[in-house]
Amino acid sequence: MDAFVLLGSFLGLMILGLPVAYALGLAALVGAWWIDIPLDAVMIAISSGVNKFSLLAIPFFVLAGAIMAEGGMSRRLVAFASVLVGFVRGGLSLVNILASTFFGAISGSSMADTASIGSVLIPEMEKKGYPRDFATAVTVSGSVQAILIPPSHNAVIYSLAAGGGVSIAALFLAGVLPGLILGLTLAIMCLFIARKRDFPKGERIPMAQALRIAADALWGLMTMVIILGGILSGVFTATESAAIAVLWAFFVTMFIYRDYKWNELPKLVHRTVKTLSIVMILIAFAAAFGYVMTLMQIPQQITELFTSVSSNKYVVLLMINILLLVLGTLMDMAPLILIMTPILLPVVTQLGVDPVHFGMIMMVNLGMGLITPPVGGVLFVGAAVAKLPIERVIKALYPFFGALFLVLLAVTYIPALSLWLPGLLLGK
Repeated sequence: MDAFVLLGSFLGLMILGLPVAYALGLAALVGAWWIDIPLDAVMIAISSGVNKFSLLAIPFFVLAGAIMAEGGMSRRLVAFASVLVGFVRGGLSLVNILASTFFGAISGSSMADTASIGSVLIPEMEKKGYPRDFATAVTVSGSVQAILIPPSHNAVIYSLAAGGGVSIAALFLAGVLPGLILGLTLAIMCLFIARKRDFPKGERIPMAQALRIAADALWGLMTMVIILGGILSGVFTATESAAIAVLWAFFVTMFIYRDYKWNELPKLVHRTVKTLSIVMILIAFAAAFGYVMTLMQIPQQITELFTSVSSNKYVVLLMINILLLVLGTLMDMAPLILIMTPILLPVVTQLGVDPVHFGMIMMVNLGMGLITPPVGGVLFVGAAVAKLPIERVIKALYPFFGALFLVLLAVTYIPALSLWLPGLLLGK
């Protein structure tokens, strides 16, 4: 009955149209009233939810990504990717995916990736003879890499939702191989489609021009070297690396590239703060919701439910994948991580699944949700950038869903893809 009151009130408030964050907060109050705990305890849980040093990584990474995105970085990354892969048949689709790989390693945001890379490449791909809906499908599916490749904001949120016991550095490293495998899988599929549909070849860029393009892009690409290099060398933590990334992004954008106007900076900071205020409210209320959920022993009940169906971890992981894929189509990624991690993590750890590995399973699952209707935020951004109806983009995405599902299966059932690199570099 406790679970019905808490989860029922949350779903009821969502159905009434209340934003997810406020639905979580009010449901936590209803749950606290039901089990007769002081509302002061809920207020303390809300405050404690955002009173964590590691959370500073999120605003810093978001700001660094925003500065680089609006400062001309996406255009330079597209040019650099063109040097590397643009000359093959269907090369612009590969350029799109590779540019998303690079940009994801700077912004950590699928939406920023889709908006920045899409605004440059979707019109260019159409001009070169690619269908506009195909170009949009490549852009939105390629942007899922940003969720996996460090510095992923969602990895920081997962670490928080897991109780802070999962290292952010380990999660960053765990996402490298799955992210690259996702990009490679999409690239192979694009090459197959390009040959089948006879997409055009690109032109080779002369060596002198290619070197200038590479040198121009190198300044921005150094951001990911600073982030990962600093963490792995022990010079600074993940949170400190985010602050350093902001300083570097500011220096490169304003003093090296000089494409951005100084009087535009306050507006950029305002937009970033506005976005972050929503995220922080969500995290605070989710912490209270999780606190009440723990008092009601809902995670233990869910664990018993799953293990009563099967004690085989592969079967349980399959059920969890199906659950997350369905939920991912109905709710945004951050609230799902905050709600489902405290519920599902005890289930999988009891079956011997590493928390870092499970984090990657969640990232791929919920990343697919971002490009799936009816609540696919990245899907809507891509359709808006391309000025296409959602239905056309979804139809073009069908083969890409297949590729993403193959990557999900590989990440789920081959733990080494997530755990090898953290084990090698961090000894975890």
